[in-house]
Amino acid sequence: MHMIPNARLAGLLSKTAPIPSETRRRLLFATPLLAAVPIFAPVVRAAEQPLILGVFPRLNYPLGRFMPMADYLAKRIEHKVQLVTAKNFEAFWTGVAERRYDIVHYNQYHYIRSARAYQAITHIEEFDKSTISGVVYVLRKGGITALTQLRGRTVIFGGGEDAMVSYIANRHQLLRAGLKKDDFKSVFAVNPANALIGLARGVADAAGSGSGVPALQTVREAIDVRELVVLAESAPLLQLPFAVKRDMSVNLRASIESALLDLNNSEAGRKILSSALMTGMSKAEDKDYDAHRRMVSEVFESDGAPGKALADGHESGGLPR
Repeated sequence: MHMIPNARLAGLLSKTAPIPSETRRRLLFATPLLAAVPIFAPVVRAAEQPLILGVFPRLNYPLGRFMPMADYLAKRIEHKVQLVTAKNFEAFWTGVAERRYDIVHYNQYHYIRSARAYQAITHIEEFDKSTISGVVYVLRKGGITALTQLRGRTVIFGGGEDAMVSYIANRHQLLRAGLKKDDFKSVFAVNPANALIGLARGVADAAGSGSGVPALQTVREAIDVRELVVLAESAPLLQLPFAVKRDMSVNLRASIESALLDLNNSEAGRKILSSALMTGMSKAEDKDYDAHRRMVSEVFESDGAPGKALADGHESGGLPR
């Protein structure tokens, strides 16, 4: 896997939305290793261990975007909540595999790999939609009109090989078009937004991203999205989950689920969702991700790596029982 160096993309983000001053101030308290930001409920016991809320680095500035949600959860469940993220998908998965997170927001592939240790309780909505599709984008001026024309060319994907929508769903489309992994060169940006920015800057011939990514403010401020053309779009998949540890108490799990679902029901809650670029939250359960399992299985089995598929949700992916 070839990750685009930060220096190659540093100039691409110079025109993205600035971090508000209050958010910058709060980010100063992040620890260097996992950029953890402790957020405290109003009244807590000194010896109480915080619940760790892990948020994967799909969006730019994830800590700032999810701080309001972590603060809200702490108050609702009357328990300290500590917000953490990681510098990239690979580092975040290490946190999942080591069960560092009590509550976790990650992609659908992360979930099905960790389903023995974690239980999905809700899924997000974006742009008032409960589903998302993988999209292969090309530039209007590039002259590419079919997936088969990507043979021997470079495709930039957002995240990494564990990105469900940006990578796996789009690899599934390429596979259906007759292109296996070695038929094109894969490079990776840190997230789906940067994949589109990289495409616009000539890093690759095509980009694997998600259906809503061109609408993100950070993308629109960095590039002219009118130059992007949808080359292919996958079947819709249920949106990203929130999950909790399976050994969490029933009462605590129910409290967290109720708190997340209640975000839909007030103006304050909708502002918290908006901060994280969401428009809603709905209930989810394990079987809702069976379609994702089938797609994952087909892609990784074609690569000769069936162990990465974990399609039935019963494998642990290195996670303890």
